[in-house]
Amino acid sequence: MTVDLAVGHLRASMPPSPSPSPGGKATLVTVDIVVLVVYFVLVLGVGFWSMWRTKRSTVDGYFLAGKSMTWWPVGASLFASNIGSGHFIGLAGSGAAAGIGAIAYEWNGMLMVLLLGWLFLPIYIASGVTTMPEYLQRRFGGRRTQLFIAILSLFIYIFTKISVDMYAGALFIQLALQWNIYLAVVLLLSVTALYTVAGGLAAVIYTDAAQTVIMLAGALTLMGFSFAEVGGWNALMEGYANAIPSIRVPNSTCGIPRDDAFHIFRDPVNSDLPWPGVLIGMSIPSMWYWCSDQVIVQRSLAAKNLTHAKGGSLLAAYLKILPFFAIMLPGMISRILYTDDVACADPELCKQICGNAVGCSDTAYARLVMELLPAGLRGLMMAVMIAALMSSLTSIFNSSSTIFTMDLWKTFRTSASEWELMIVGRVFVLVLVVVSVLWIPVVQASQGGQLFIYIQSISTYLQPPVSIIFLMGCFWKRTNEKGAFWGLTVGLLVGCIRMLLDFIYPAPLCYEEDERPAVLKYVHYLYFSIVLSLITLIVVVVVSLATEEPKPEQISRLTWFTRFDPVEPKEQVFTVEGSIRISEAVTSQMDEMEITGTEGEGSNGNACHHRKDSTSSVESSVQSQSMLMSALCWLCGMERRKEGENNLVTPPVPEETICSLIEKPRLRIFVNANLIISLSVTAFIIGYWA
Repeated sequence: MTVDLAVGHLRASMPPSPSPSPGGKATLVTVDIVVLVVYFVLVLGVGFWSMWRTKRSTVDGYFLAGKSMTWWPVGASLFASNIGSGHFIGLAGSGAAAGIGAIAYEWNGMLMVLLLGWLFLPIYIASGVTTMPEYLQRRFGGRRTQLFIAILSLFIYIFTKISVDMYAGALFIQLALQWNIYLAVVLLLSVTALYTVAGGLAAVIYTDAAQTVIMLAGALTLMGFSFAEVGGWNALMEGYANAIPSIRVPNSTCGIPRDDAFHIFRDPVNSDLPWPGVLIGMSIPSMWYWCSDQVIVQRSLAAKNLTHAKGGSLLAAYLKILPFFAIMLPGMISRILYTDDVACADPELCKQICGNAVGCSDTAYARLVMELLPAGLRGLMMAVMIAALMSSLTSIFNSSSTIFTMDLWKTFRTSASEWELMIVGRVFVLVLVVVSVLWIPVVQASQGGQLFIYIQSISTYLQPPVSIIFLMGCFWKRTNEKGAFWGLTVGLLVGCIRMLLDFIYPAPLCYEEDERPAVLKYVHYLYFSIVLSLITLIVVVVVSLATEEPKPEQISRLTWFTRFDPVEPKEQVFTVEGSIRISEAVTSQMDEMEITGTEGEGSNGNACHHRKDSTSSVESSVQSQSMLMSALCWLCGMERRKEGENNLVTPPVPEETICSLIEKPRLRIFVNANLIISLSVTAFIIGYWA
């Protein structure tokens, strides 16, 4: 099993230490720089345009884009959030090192994103939640499971996703521009943080849509150049098997392409990706990422209704077909064209070529960009890599900010005003930027060996228990808080033990004897994923059955079978300190929203109007604001009352969170027909390459 194989949704091995491009000194010229400048102007333009369009001064407006997104930006953002710069480096590197096996993660994701749209989203929408930890709190009661998942999610985001994507993107920039890696990262993070802090989720989603177009245009262009250079499809099939480096370690398998390179389903015992593990062990952590991870689900929750959310899932599923052709196959072609460099098999030689004794397959994609593309298109591909990096980082920043603000800060500051939550959410993004920069030396020092195993372990061993908790909470009404908490605790404990062993005993190289403990040597990580899921499932079921049943309010509108339950009326009193004069326009708007102190429409439970927790009393001593402060307040969407109006901040009109599961019949038939088409396409491509 090659250490270049990507695991779970991270699918990216860490790039080697910085070094000049092997064999060539091609760098960007003036026309490439112009293309990059145009790209940055476009992204900032889209970001500021989205800021003008959306209301950013409320919790729903900032964190859920006001629930106003249509299907196409939602789908494009799902795709862009998933495809990071580590994707281009790692997926192409996996193709160069071991064939098409790792594409199973992509095509598994096609199934899981459809599962999100048709099974999980109706439950999340009916419950009216903003974050996934918040869903667990409502479903199970108490706070410990919510805090557990919130802290775990932030840990995974900061120490895996951010570090992998940021370092891979920065290395690519350094290769092309010869810039200092810190300068490259600080520049990118500054632009990224600007529209993430200012525009909230709406700006992130719209810029993601623009980034998707750029990524696909650039990646498909490079694919065309790659196939033209290698001589077409047949040349790829024949050439890959013969792409053996001239210098190898004697009497070893180093540098020899796999016999099953063009198969997804491989030997169940001795291969790098056993097919039972691909079918089951891969699906369970993938379910966590696509169906219960805040980064992904938050985009779908921003859709204006369930039909648009389903449409977004469909678009993302169709787009997931493309990485095979646009990223993985070019990585395999790079091995054919630059065999001695990309597929180097002698540790000392690899160290000279790319600074990494483990191998240089991670340079496959960058090598194609710098060697094959003419001036101008190199700049476009730089924009593609930056787009991949920025779309992933903005998604992580925004979702991390949402979890920290709504699940952690609000837990300890129960009386926090909406104004305070807006400020905390924006400041936490800046904290993440600083953490990202400070994390670079750790990633850099690892040189791609030990840290990748650490990242691989986190993604493989921490996700299955979380998947089981959400699965049981959504689809088994008897699951209670004790069962969920102890199932999660035991599952994570077992996963951490295996993760620690993996970190202590790394996988041997191709010329080394495997002397690891039996649990590592004979139990593939995908098989361990299955075992870990079963352990968690057993604990959840046994503890839940041995303890009290959940309360009715912990089930109603919170499971698949109760999503249509009627909404219980609740008294909601809106108070402010002092007397606040509300204009006639605001009063009429409130009348239209029928704010009468009750929630719910009708008895069928198909819709609910759940008002988010509005600011209680927000008093400000703002008198004469400087122009600078006014500009900053506008930039951040923090709207204040003008001077002379009692010097008070008008409480924002309570937001409606539409929880309707009603779909227009014709549109429902259309998306369901597309669901069948998408599933058929997925089954065909998996079956064809199996």
